[in-house]
Amino acid sequence: MDLKILLLPGDGIGVEVTREALRVLTRVAHRHGHKLEVAQGLIGGAAIRKTGSALPEETIELAREADATLLGAVGSPEFDNAPPDQRPERGLLGLRKVLEVYANLRPVRAWDALLDSSPLKNEVVRGADLIIVRELTGGLYYGTPRGIEGSGAEERAVNTMAYTRPEIERIARKAFDLARRRRRRVASVDKSNVLENSQLWRRVVVEVAAGYPDVELEHILVDNCAMQLVLQPRRFDIVLTENLFGDILSDEAAVLAGSIGLLPSASIGDSKGLYEPVHGSAPDLAGKNQANPLGAIGSAAAMLEYSFGLKREADAIHAAIGQVLNEGLVTPDLKGSLGTEEAGKAVAELL
Repeated sequence: MDLKILLLPGDGIGVEVTREALRVLTRVAHRHGHKLEVAQGLIGGAAIRKTGSALPEETIELAREADATLLGAVGSPEFDNAPPDQRPERGLLGLRKVLEVYANLRPVRAWDALLDSSPLKNEVVRGADLIIVRELTGGLYYGTPRGIEGSGAEERAVNTMAYTRPEIERIARKAFDLARRRRRRVASVDKSNVLENSQLWRRVVVEVAAGYPDVELEHILVDNCAMQLVLQPRRFDIVLTENLFGDILSDEAAVLAGSIGLLPSASIGDSKGLYEPVHGSAPDLAGKNQANPLGAIGSAAAMLEYSFGLKREADAIHAAIGQVLNEGLVTPDLKGSLGTEEAGKAVAELL
């Protein structure tokens, strides 16, 4: 296949981890006879410094032309006090809108070699293997009206959580379709005992579930889900949730894997895909060759599977990741001694 990819290293350790992900992609493409075409662009703080915008028009055009986009991370302390619309994160939110990626898939797997890395007991974590399916373009992060108004005792802030029936239907279908390829269980997360928004969410998910009689559906309130993720994580297969709840729960679920540096993510729509590790830009680690590249490499594997249908190649990357974990060829966050580049090379060599 011809694999037309846009690489957006972004900020901080994004530059280092995407370099290793590209190393692995190049090796996989060579081994399996694919042609890899890579363009590179600016996003986040790096883009603001050079263009004044977190998402330059040139990057937008490159993303539209590519079949899939691999992102490193966005964020830089120098912009911490900037208004929300002038921060690096605005570039990521804008890119998601441009690509119309509305489903964020965050797989969380407890690797046997890393059970001791999780703060939870081994018997709780062992065997955990779930995917959080998070709606990505609606809810509080995008709803209007929003903003801060007034002053003194009259100052107030407003954010709006809004969802339409079509938005809920399409993310629910993604979750149920994915469940059919796994263990056929969906846990839909809401707060329907308090929020009208969640009441519509639950009703629409029930209607979508009627078209998937082979998939088991359960409803779980978000506060209970947060508790069950650390008490009984093996009960979950697909966790379906709206934007804000998914953002929080997926970071909580990172403790099951032992390090947030391990976790990949895929943001997909009806045509384009955006892939990035779950971790942030970690400016304190930038340039030190200490960042864990496995989340970025796993995101590259997700890209091969979801955007190009290359599951065999994706499985080969996952197997290589598993092997380096078993052999202890890991970075300091996993109590290893390898640098970012050495860990990336270890995965590539196993392919």
